[in-house]
This record gives sequence, structure tokens and C-alpha cells, in this order.
Amino acid sequence: MLLRTTIITIALSLSACSSWVYRIDIPQGNYLEQKSIDKIQIGMTKEQVKFILGSPVLIDTFDNDTWNYVYRFKSGKSKKLDLQKSFTIKFEDDTLISADGDFELSENFNTPFNAPAPKDEEKAKQ
Repeated sequence: MLLRTTIITIALSLSACSSWVYRIDIPQGNYLEQKSIDKIQIGMTKEQVKFILGSPVLIDTFDNDTWNYVYRFKSGKSKKLDLQKSFTIKFEDDTLISADGDFELSENFNTPFNAPAPKDEEKAKQ
């Protein structure tokens, strides 16, 4: 009887350390999608950027014109699924001047926001 109890105790102790124990996924920060990044353009205000991307995780304490969007995902299943992305936006006089990070900027990013479309410019000349 003592042998059976010892074997069961050892088996249960070892099973608690096995890899089949459920571990949760841990997402942290701002999850950004490429379609949201495609909407931002130079010349947007802080409020407009915040409306599109949400509030940043980090605002530089010494420079309120630098916003950092950081996302980390730690998978409970495999370290291969772990993910980290960051995106930094800089403003000058409450106007977006640059963006850089793990996302591609759209073709329209460097077109100033609220700039007239080429067709509108032709109509204005007439």
C-alpha cells in the first residue's frame, strides 16, 4: 500500500511540471493594424491621430511631442508565437511631422493632411 501511494504521489508531482499545463496568452499595449497606419498623414493634429490609433502607451516625459505605441504578445503555447511591435510618432506644434516603426507608411503619408486634391487645384486655377 505504501508503494502505491508513493508511486501515485510521484506521478502527480511530475504531471504538474509537464508541458500540457494550460498557460494563458498575455497581450500588452496598443494593438495596431496596418489599415489604421494607412490612414495617418503628415499635418494631422494630435487629436486626429489619437482618434485613428488610440491613446499611446508611452508619451516621452521630457518631450510631449513623441508618442510611442508598443505591443507585446507573449504566447502561453510557444515562444515562437511571441510578438513585439513598436511605432513612434513625432509632432511639432501639435502637428504630425514623422512616423517610424514596425509598420509601412502609406503612399499618402507624406501628402499634407487637408491639402487640396490635384483636381481641386485645377478647378481653383480656372
